[in-house]
Amino acid sequence: MLNWLKIKNMALIAAADIEFGGGLNVITGETGAGKSVLLGVITLLLGARADKGCIRSGESRCEISAGISINAPTMREIGPILGQCGIESPADEPEIQLRRVITRTQNRNFINDTPVTLETLQKIGSFLVDIHAANEHHSLFSRKYQLDLLDRYASLETERHDCGKICERLRALRERRKNLFADLPSTAEAEYLKTTIDEINRISPLPDEDTLLSARHALAADSQKIMELSSAVTQVLDAAENSIADQMGAVYRNIQEMLRNTPDSGKSMLELCTVINDSLRELSAAVENFSSTVELDEKEFAELESRLAALQTLKRRYGPTLNHVFETMEKADQRLEIYQEADALREELETEEKSLHAELLKKSEILSEKRRAAATDLTAAVISKLEKLGFLRSMLDLVFSKIEPGESGFDQIEMVFSANPGEAPQPLRAIASSGELSRVMLALKAVLADADAIPVLLFDEIDVNIGGETAAQVGNELKALAAHRQVLCISHLPRVAACADQHFSVAKETLNGRTFSQIVLLDHNARKNELARMLGGGRAAENLATELLA
Repeated sequence: MLNWLKIKNMALIAAADIEFGGGLNVITGETGAGKSVLLGVITLLLGARADKGCIRSGESRCEISAGISINAPTMREIGPILGQCGIESPADEPEIQLRRVITRTQNRNFINDTPVTLETLQKIGSFLVDIHAANEHHSLFSRKYQLDLLDRYASLETERHDCGKICERLRALRERRKNLFADLPSTAEAEYLKTTIDEINRISPLPDEDTLLSARHALAADSQKIMELSSAVTQVLDAAENSIADQMGAVYRNIQEMLRNTPDSGKSMLELCTVINDSLRELSAAVENFSSTVELDEKEFAELESRLAALQTLKRRYGPTLNHVFETMEKADQRLEIYQEADALREELETEEKSLHAELLKKSEILSEKRRAAATDLTAAVISKLEKLGFLRSMLDLVFSKIEPGESGFDQIEMVFSANPGEAPQPLRAIASSGELSRVMLALKAVLADADAIPVLLFDEIDVNIGGETAAQVGNELKALAAHRQVLCISHLPRVAACADQHFSVAKETLNGRTFSQIVLLDHNARKNELARMLGGGRAAENLATELLA
């Protein structure tokens, strides 16, 4: 609901602070008084482009703002948009505040005091107020919106949800397939992977094998020198005359002789000699064993060098280390497995996609059948309303066409209308008369009242070229529609104005050479006077005004 509207320095309005109520709010006034300014203010707040000509003469800027209560369905629509702008969704009984500051050089837009782009204002505004006036955008012109209304009218939310869930699964499946095959190895790459795997498998390197073999190769390369040194050590230890072993034997014998008369007191020295002799023998054996492992014949040495060369080739191609070679092997195995399984996986995913698409077609067919049945009921109900609004032989139809199935099924619809027999039905956007269009919209809105979530409706020129009983019916339909949502109506007809829950009057006055427009909420007596003016004035007009308000 539009709760309030504040205007400063726009056109003929110097300042206005208007509080609207629920139900039907009617705005009346003489031609040129400034009723269109109200319409202009609301369209600007909903994202229309501003012209500096709207600024009141002599002023540098104008500022307009509004507070609009948001119902739950509308909040579900605009909540994500607000979140993208960093605007927190209001809590209980939320109110969105729209504000625009227009200067002669630049414009600024705000939602709840947060700066926003004009595009954001337009997105939010499309969910808040539906304007039916000359040259204004109507939500009902949108084929998508028409389809949404039909589905809500027919209570097809479950069927729509079923189609939507299938589409979600299809999107996820296609995204998975895209990601899987985006980096699929080519045939040439697969051949290279096979060659890589075969080469590494042929050599079959072991962890740290290059380090171990390099150390062995270094020893083998120095084997001659090692053998010479080993022989020299052996000679010194026990092989040559006067070796350490011989000298230790002499030492042992001399100690025995030294201890001949006191053997017990020097026993530890003899034991130490024995330990030294044992250690010398162990050392000699170790040297001989080491020298035997170092010694390689020419064939063994050539094989060692060949193996090291093969490992070096692998490291040069896939290294620089053997660990890198092993990683290359693992990745090549994985990539080749993807290539080898791609055809089977592609077939599996295509089969799943065909199954989901067939399921979507089936659900879309069910949805379409229910829509067509509901469309017949809807058009009949709207035509019945149109007859009361002065279109005695009009025709309204929903033209179905088929598109690629999606979240809404495979139907696309277009509402077409003909006011008179013999005239070809035209899409709603092609209706030339704004008054005619407004009455069509009123009939549609009346029938679709429970299905339409937009909280505020604004009608302008709905009473063009009508009068009498038709005008009374228009007023009654507006009143009935206002039971479901707030309705604002700019009207020239007293019979429409008499149906208002709140009646506002726009009037001009001149003060100190300046013209001002004022907007006033009328009490009962003021309403009677305004209706009498609209009826032409005089005693008869006053009596009829009293009767209309009774």
